[in-house]
Amino acid sequence: MAKTVLVIDDDPTQRRLIQAVLEREGFAFEGAESGPAGLDRLARGGVDVVLLDMVMPQMSGLEVLKEARLSGVACPVIILTANAGIETVVEMMRAGAQDFFVKPASPERILVGVRNALQMGDLTSEVSRLKKRAAGRMGFGDLVGTSPAMQMVKRMGERAAPSTIPVLITGESGVGKEVIARALHGSSDRAGKPFVAVNCGALPANLVESILFGHEKGSFTGATDKHLGKFKEADGGVLFLDEIGELPLDMQVKLLRALQEGEVDPIGSKRPVKVDVRIVSATNRDLAQQVREGTFREDLFYRLNVFPLEAPALRERREDIPALVEHFVTRFNVEEGRRIAGASPEAMRLLQGFDWPGNVRQLENTVYRAIVLADGAYLQPHDFPSISGLNPPMADEPGGPMMEMPIRLPEDLPPLPEAPVKFLDDRGHLRTLDSIERDLIQHAIEVYAGHMSEVARRLGIGRSTLYRKVREQGLEEIVARLG
Repeated sequence: MAKTVLVIDDDPTQRRLIQAVLEREGFAFEGAESGPAGLDRLARGGVDVVLLDMVMPQMSGLEVLKEARLSGVACPVIILTANAGIETVVEMMRAGAQDFFVKPASPERILVGVRNALQMGDLTSEVSRLKKRAAGRMGFGDLVGTSPAMQMVKRMGERAAPSTIPVLITGESGVGKEVIARALHGSSDRAGKPFVAVNCGALPANLVESILFGHEKGSFTGATDKHLGKFKEADGGVLFLDEIGELPLDMQVKLLRALQEGEVDPIGSKRPVKVDVRIVSATNRDLAQQVREGTFREDLFYRLNVFPLEAPALRERREDIPALVEHFVTRFNVEEGRRIAGASPEAMRLLQGFDWPGNVRQLENTVYRAIVLADGAYLQPHDFPSISGLNPPMADEPGGPMMEMPIRLPEDLPPLPEAPVKFLDDRGHLRTLDSIERDLIQHAIEVYAGHMSEVARRLGIGRSTLYRKVREQGLEEIVARLG
């Protein structure tokens, strides 16, 4: 999904020029001719970056910025100003601006500023998400997806959250059952209290009882210290028992007693220990079938399956894939220090048409690999070779099979200026071929904002050749600045 940039400027020519620069790079442009119009658009949401003129009739840029921050608008704001005095800059930054441009700003300066602002916004969003997760305050509003299937999960989860009713989350492997469990925890009165997750299928058979219920020092060989157990660790909060169908039958008896009595018997302890935990369990198995086969206790099944909640497979909510891809791109951009803007329309159609047997976990890992492979601003079908069957472009192919981003210019916009490449020197003589080539390559790098695959394609040379010429001409600093 393309990032939306709102330009608030009373000068229509300035808006159209910025529109051309942004849309050429695949951003979605929206314009507002005044401060009040810009505030109205911001109130509707969906804006990723704001470019805001300082001097406008009705409301100044500074007034618009302060009003936007007071109303809760958190997206990055970049100021457009003809006055770059230190007092002006300090006042803007104090009001909440992330950056400023001195008009007229060059296309490359605009693009670098917008990308930096987006990256800072992504970083802030990721830090906020991690803080909420660590504090146990993730709610159902943090779940990605607006499909009918996910709306049902959110509605049912919000109903169950305020209660202490046991919840059994069912669904295929990789659908995000633990994420739903964390949302239940964060939406309940126990938010902020411990959330302890246990994968029952990964517990060593001889240590299941000790891990779940704890043990006293010296209660068995190797018990050199007292261990509280997962139930006690989760006291006051939520204990999430993932893959509950994998729990051995003898441990199912002890688990049932712990749930019924609200107490556990640590190995070697002389008396039971009271615990206050809410149980949320999950499985990708058919527990009812296991009950019929005798591999899961019927009484425990009914104790856990009080409020069943089914997590849908990803193929049942394909309309959520664009939002999930955007979420993962944002996260991996922060983790890997990349600046991928999103997936191209062709790549998104490819992802939405795939069945995803591994569900959201498989999509997450696939996007992660694509982020590492990607060479352009947008993920292309060949960045998903396991799905598309396409290989990345060869370094020596001029441009390779890279998808060309459409350049949409308004019909009434004056043409962009010619490339500043001169063939004659100041005395009227021909310049050397080497110097002309340097200017042309530099201009191409600036016009295409450091997207080297696109530069190579436009110049009709291979990427390896382009990188060699960049080194020979001493243009590495420009590439690093725009890359």
